[in-house]
Amino acid sequence: MDFKSYLASRTALVDRALDRFLPKAKTKPSTLHVAMRYSLFAGGKRLRPALVLATAEACGGTTDAALPHAAAVECIHTYSLIHDDLPCMDDDDLRRGRPTNHKVYGEGVAVLAGDALLTAAFEMLAQAQGTPRYSVAALVTELAHASGSRWLIGGQVADLEGEGRPLSGEELKYIHRCKTAALLTASIRLGAMSADATPKGLTAVTDFGQSLGLAFQIIDDILDVTQTTEMLGKTAGKDVKATKATYPAILGLEKSRAEAYRLTKRAHTALKPLGNKAARLREFADYLLARDY
Repeated sequence: MDFKSYLASRTALVDRALDRFLPKAKTKPSTLHVAMRYSLFAGGKRLRPALVLATAEACGGTTDAALPHAAAVECIHTYSLIHDDLPCMDDDDLRRGRPTNHKVYGEGVAVLAGDALLTAAFEMLAQAQGTPRYSVAALVTELAHASGSRWLIGGQVADLEGEGRPLSGEELKYIHRCKTAALLTASIRLGAMSADATPKGLTAVTDFGQSLGLAFQIIDDILDVTQTTEMLGKTAGKDVKATKATYPAILGLEKSRAEAYRLTKRAHTALKPLGNKAARLREFADYLLARDY
């Protein structure tokens, strides 16, 4: 199976799992559940949950065992997007090619839809099976840590505080590590944990995730200034408009591309202990480096 077909098959698996885990749209209060599903099923690429599943396979696990982990990660990601788009945050009107949640349902319902997806994530993860090395409590702790005040949410605060002022390369790297790389790395680690990965295996995929996450965000920064709104499915050029520091703004486009390539190469190197079992993860790294939306 080629990589795009593989990714499409994983997206379909995750979508079915999310539909099964979430309350149906008609469940009271239906406005809330419709709003949750509006953003969750808006056509996202499902990269993070697909990474969960690919890492589980690379570590000798099964897709079925990793599905609760994958669904939980996507709920966290989607909640963060709903909140990021709010007028009090990035104030965006477009996400995944559709009007943002608050433009359709109002700010109050959008906040609550994000809150509900956040809590649903842990309800899903609590249904996972623990392994000899990793209990369900360890899984919950992993996701809570990555999405909490020291990482995902902390990165959003640092991003807000950095608007309108020059940032150093280290300050920008901190924001990217928190806002993007932390959840992406946690996705990969959760996949490994679902497969009861050895400590050596978990270290390898952790190193892979940290490099991949930074490369992913650099490419995102590049696409924000080189692609159209129609291509991205979200407002292009919004970082420049908000006077946010980005890699292209600090390094320029060519040096930013070179840094993304360097990090991708480092991600490949991290996977050496897993040998050929990590072939899909290597394909992931190359795909994310070459993506154009």
